[in-house]
Amino acid sequence: MKKTSKIYVAGHKGLVGSAIIRNLKSKGYSKIITKSRLELDLLNQAAVDNFFATERPEYVFLAAAKVGGIMANSNFKADFIYENIQLQTNIIYAAYKYASKKLLFLGSSCVYPKLSPQPIKEEYLLTGPLEPSNDAYAIAKIAGIAMCQSFRDQYQANFIAVMPTNLYGPNDNYSLTSSHVLPAMIRKFHEAKISGQIPVTLWGTGSAKREFLHVDDLADALVYLMKNYNDREIINIGTGKDLTIMELAEIIQKVVGHKGKIIWDKSKPDGTPRKLLDVSKLHDLGWKHSIDLLSGIKASYSWFIKNKHSLKER
Repeated sequence: MKKTSKIYVAGHKGLVGSAIIRNLKSKGYSKIITKSRLELDLLNQAAVDNFFATERPEYVFLAAAKVGGIMANSNFKADFIYENIQLQTNIIYAAYKYASKKLLFLGSSCVYPKLSPQPIKEEYLLTGPLEPSNDAYAIAKIAGIAMCQSFRDQYQANFIAVMPTNLYGPNDNYSLTSSHVLPAMIRKFHEAKISGQIPVTLWGTGSAKREFLHVDDLADALVYLMKNYNDREIINIGTGKDLTIMELAEIIQKVVGHKGKIIWDKSKPDGTPRKLLDVSKLHDLGWKHSIDLLSGIKASYSWFIKNKHSLKER
């Protein structure tokens, strides 16, 4: 991938896509192609085909996806499986049809079985049942992985698939109904603080363990892998470290400055008990994360404070 290569970032306004754009620009890539949802409906196969026929991108970062937390994944399964399968199918096929040199597909750590041995190795994919609360989303992502591998096997397309852990950072979704756990906590603790240090109610027992990667670290890994990884097998992207949701809540509460009580609603699900990725394969390739969790949360809270009035509910 040269500095003058035509690079298409699908989903450039989202958490991951915007981070990829920042990383590419910082490294001097000058021909970055983006299209807003109004300009290009990724669910429309004919529109995607026309876009690829016209633009002929050489490299494709497939970061577009319908994403959400445990509540959204549980309540809108039809939307999650349909929209994700549709848009990724359109883009992957068009990248093959119009001979893009390489495509990077973003999966998710939720593709792994609910009760995977820990830390989770890439080869554990499809070795057990999925977490029921996000199985529709996970199946869509697994279909994307299989499609990349199938086009590689049959047509020698250089399509790779990566599995990021839980992400956070600038341009995150802070909706209380559709966001992931970390940004939802930031908003809940902040609103409780300004309302007079009222108690904050969080889902589950707090015992589930999760791994978190700053999205700017992810973007750096994605650009690194686009340049240096060309294998069929999926590859995990994470920190190799996790903590309990309760520990995460205590860190965020301290960063935000909330002094009230935390109430754990044990009638709500915890989700997968633990989801720590084995990142030894990525480390062996020469890439490691650089942003520690505390620094990342402080930066995320600062971003939220600066942008909260312009954020839209999703």
